[in-house]
Amino acid sequence: MTGRVHFNKSGAVATVLFDRAEARNAMTWEMYAQLADACRAITADDGIRVALFRGAGGNFAAGTDIAQFTQFTGGESGIDYERRIEASIELIENIPKPVIAVVEGNCVGGGLIIAAACDLRISARGARFGVPIARTLGNCLSPFNVARLLAHFGPARTKRMLLFAELLSAEEALHCGFVARIGEAAELDGIGDELCTRVAAQAPITMAAAKEMIRRTGIANVPDCDDLIRQVYGSRDFREGVEAFLAKRTPRWRGI
Repeated sequence: MTGRVHFNKSGAVATVLFDRAEARNAMTWEMYAQLADACRAITADDGIRVALFRGAGGNFAAGTDIAQFTQFTGGESGIDYERRIEASIELIENIPKPVIAVVEGNCVGGGLIIAAACDLRISARGARFGVPIARTLGNCLSPFNVARLLAHFGPARTKRMLLFAELLSAEEALHCGFVARIGEAAELDGIGDELCTRVAAQAPITMAAAKEMIRRTGIANVPDCDDLIRQVYGSRDFREGVEAFLAKRTPRWRGI
């Protein structure tokens, strides 16, 4: 597997780039580790006032690389995986500076969760947002990630994404407030620069306090759903989903 998560700083602006264009920026374990390092670097650097997250090659991110799921041995592997991913998402949310996702193309699965963990999202008109795992893979989200989607999209849209595997357009994401602004792909750099300039001029301690207050009140009282995660990742259907995805065929769900 190839791919990297690049971290760069220019003045007060940090950029995190998911760079695995040949796989729509699907994340490997190494890339998740590099993402964690980038989040820690942004948090520790007082000279950084704002961060941009974006993907290479016309896509934001397509979540975790499916080939890595072949290493799973049962339900406990799913529990470990979801906890590992949650640690990465928490690092994004704990960055005390504003984080802006610049979205093109596919923003799906774990990629959507990464975007949801950012504070603001701008999008190209052709971008698509969703978690089509009921159609493609047969796994599930953690309760924390379901809570994140509910907070951004509400119950009806979250059910459409999770039960019917629908992908939302940039226009619908704008309408429900998930995306702040949309434009043509060629306009995103300009929109991003404008937002970074505005945010970098504002009081950093005030913004950090606001972020932390929102974080503390946002993901609260999330129930323990390890039993459901264990059931899904330990199922024959999940193994079938992984095998079918890698073989590029339609999965045959059996409900076991």
